[in-house]
Amino acid sequence: MTMINRVELLAPCRNWKALKGAEKYADAMYFGTHVLNLRQMADNFDIKELPEVTKYCHDRNLKTYLTVNSIVYDNELDTLKSIMEAAKAAEIDAVIVHDLAAVETARDVGITFHMSTQANISNTRASQFYERLGAKRLILARELSLNRIKRIVEGMTTAGIEVFVHGAMCTAISGRCYMSLDCMGIDSSGNRGTCAQPCRRKWRVIDEENNEMLYTGDMFLSSKDLCMIEYIPRLINAGIVAFKIEGRLRDNFYVETTTRCYKEAIQAVADGTYGPEKIKAWLADLNKIFNRGYTTGFYFNRPTEKDIEHHVRGSVSHFRQIEIGTVNDYLSKSQAAKIILTNGMLKIGDEIFFIGQGSKTYFHMKIESGGMRIQGKDVTETPIASAKNHVLVSIKTTEPVKKNDHVSLFTDETYDNFLKGKKGKDRYQLGRDDDQAGCQ
Repeated sequence: MTMINRVELLAPCRNWKALKGAEKYADAMYFGTHVLNLRQMADNFDIKELPEVTKYCHDRNLKTYLTVNSIVYDNELDTLKSIMEAAKAAEIDAVIVHDLAAVETARDVGITFHMSTQANISNTRASQFYERLGAKRLILARELSLNRIKRIVEGMTTAGIEVFVHGAMCTAISGRCYMSLDCMGIDSSGNRGTCAQPCRRKWRVIDEENNEMLYTGDMFLSSKDLCMIEYIPRLINAGIVAFKIEGRLRDNFYVETTTRCYKEAIQAVADGTYGPEKIKAWLADLNKIFNRGYTTGFYFNRPTEKDIEHHVRGSVSHFRQIEIGTVNDYLSKSQAAKIILTNGMLKIGDEIFFIGQGSKTYFHMKIESGGMRIQGKDVTETPIASAKNHVLVSIKTTEPVKKNDHVSLFTDETYDNFLKGKKGKDRYQLGRDDDQAGCQ
């Protein structure tokens, strides 16, 4: 129980909405600002927001970790110091760093620092080196087996060991890749937080005489996503102190779902209820969110071609959040949102999401019986809306919303491709959720 109680669960936080999605389940949130972090294409937070973010988290017993894990150049040293000082002033619990200049600056400023997986810590001696430098936690290279991780844990005196348990895997060692930079240009460096992910694409191989190699067209560098939900007891018994979920470019429901599943798994180990039935349920939920298929990475064996997603670029899940409309008004007295439907229909029992655009709104709920009205009358389903024929519907909500918040429906697209509405039209116009397009 002591070991279980020590395990900390870190959730990725791209914005306020992701924070709200994970806050009930996470022990800590990690996030970046608009500079010197390796997820520059995430929404991120402004440096001026750090005090507000930290207070919000600390009020909910959440620790805060700021990613400052990019390579740093001489012209950025003043910026680096400013970020560290701002983090210290905002009472950030620790900064996650990689560059030794960031280590030195964190020490100068007097803020706790954790070593990023970008440091590629792969053995006991390297771990002890960073421990002597003052690192409170080491986020190990993702290319280590569980047995190697155990040996490193045993060699630690003061620093705790953190590992990734879920999310995207990079084909390069510890994510230190130059492929994007070489293929896509200087503004697409994986080591500067702007990876364009050329490894996730299909390639043609043509020589200097324009001869094309015979090739199936499958992807051969796109790793499946890491998923360790089936092995939580083994990770806990190894003495690991923190489990990290990758996904600062993933959508908010991904963040919420993964954090909830892993928190439930950790708790199930603690109360003795961890077992096959719960694992099956967690995997069912994890298969509904963005994923490229799952692998255990390097934990037990070296990955092979079976750990590569050869055919699908993007998510293999059939489930999507389909945008169906926007909030036109919120009536606080009746706790109801007036929604302009522009795509498809709603019925009692549907699960809908409210996602702020410029606001911090994020929650989802099921439409309850008696909770949906059109022109003052209770309805069990709405007419089918389209871009040309809008439907105005009032829905009783579980939380307040704001005007222009987006409304989405979570659904299985393979089912809805066959679900027909009136006049033979599809119930929804299915499109890719841009919020789910991110992968690192």
